[in-house]
Amino acid sequence: MVRVRFAPSPTGALHIGGARTALYNYLFAKINNGSFILRLEDTDRSRSQADAAAGILDGLSWLGLAWDEGPDIGGNYGPYQQSLRLSVYRKVIDALLSAGQAYYCFCSPEKIQHEKEAAQAEKINYRYSGACKNLTEEERQCLLAQGLRPVVRLKVPDSGVVTVQDIIRGSVEFSNALSDDFIIVKSDGWPTYNLAVVTDDHHMKISHVIRAEEHLSNTPKQIHLYNALGWEPPQFAHVSMILSPDRGKLSKRHGATSVQEFREQGYLPQALLNYLVLLGWSSGENLDLLTVSDMLEKFSLERASASPAVYSLEKMDWLNGQYLNQLSDEALYTMLESEFIRRGWSPAYPPGYCGQVVALVRGRGKTLTQIIEAMAYFYDDFTAYDPEGAAKYFQGEGSHERLAVIKSLLENTSIFNAEELERVFRAQAQSMGIKAAALIHPARLAVSGRTATPGLFEVMELLGRERCIARAEKALAFAGGISGYN
Repeated sequence: MVRVRFAPSPTGALHIGGARTALYNYLFAKINNGSFILRLEDTDRSRSQADAAAGILDGLSWLGLAWDEGPDIGGNYGPYQQSLRLSVYRKVIDALLSAGQAYYCFCSPEKIQHEKEAAQAEKINYRYSGACKNLTEEERQCLLAQGLRPVVRLKVPDSGVVTVQDIIRGSVEFSNALSDDFIIVKSDGWPTYNLAVVTDDHHMKISHVIRAEEHLSNTPKQIHLYNALGWEPPQFAHVSMILSPDRGKLSKRHGATSVQEFREQGYLPQALLNYLVLLGWSSGENLDLLTVSDMLEKFSLERASASPAVYSLEKMDWLNGQYLNQLSDEALYTMLESEFIRRGWSPAYPPGYCGQVVALVRGRGKTLTQIIEAMAYFYDDFTAYDPEGAAKYFQGEGSHERLAVIKSLLENTSIFNAEELERVFRAQAQSMGIKAAALIHPARLAVSGRTATPGLFEVMELLGRERCIARAEKALAFAGGISGYN
């Protein structure tokens, strides 16, 4: 049976690289009628955080990547949190020590550092000297009596190669001459990553390990552990790195990099999943828009690329805009309603009004956050005007007079709807011998504070006569102040 796992370390937010790994595991499990397991690798006690663990579970749930076994729902192979599995690791460690496959090492960090510096000076690859490999039991007991706290090292062959058969990368060889007897238990008694992950993957019957490329270098060590314990390794697949647009390391300066950030900035989960699946994978059909159903139909690890994927926020924005466009006005309003309530908009305005605003403004943003910001002037009084717009439309000869005309039109238009407002504005401009834009642009700035909105006359109709007049009066006062009018 196919059993795969996503095993994040709860040391920070769920990064998009981790989310992509989770997605690939989820798809592979579902395509093969297998199980998708969530496991928290929290043996790094100095960095693991309870709130980070909760954030990872929340982020995966928001994306819709439901796991079949995990720390919150249990399963037949738990616990699914490494810090709760120390008794399991202890048995494995004892077995390796008893079989002579591992040994206690009492070398101090200072001694190890001295060895590393010596190797660096000689420009040779550092390998642990093996000073503690052949200690007698009497020597070990003597060192323990001195209060020394040893680590445990695995014995690794000095020659030969380890071959990793990777589903994505093919056959990858690692020379044992470049490795050494690596640590599997730290001096505080806690297992290292490599021992814990091998133990957990074996005991949880993981069939395929699908993970980030950065773990490829750990794989030969893990295979040494599998061999020492007489266990069959799973199949491995290491997905490509995600690089920044300049093909460097991805960081916050390139935009949102965590699931939580994308969520807070108003991206849709289905759009983010669509973007993630395309980072290092292709359907082969030049398809950009892929629902989860599409992914389940088309996904395979064989179509994943070994080459690095390049992060593009522009592509993410485009995808999100496509998914927003597919939503009905009612569905979009439902998504925005909680933010309306948080800002105090819903209690002050009827749902019908809010729905009309959503329908009018929805095309002004590619994220939910941008749409919310695009509609703020429908609810909140603004205290500032777009500076470039104010300089262009509220200053200079005739600006104050045009604002006075705009206020008069707002007061005297008999039927306050978009069609009639447009008719009287254009008629007034014609009678004044000016282009309609000479009234439309300052009117837009006056009622919204902005130079870009949906159709001005539709905006005015929604705002209503009273608010439009009040805002025109404020614009007159503002223009009078900066233009020298009183």
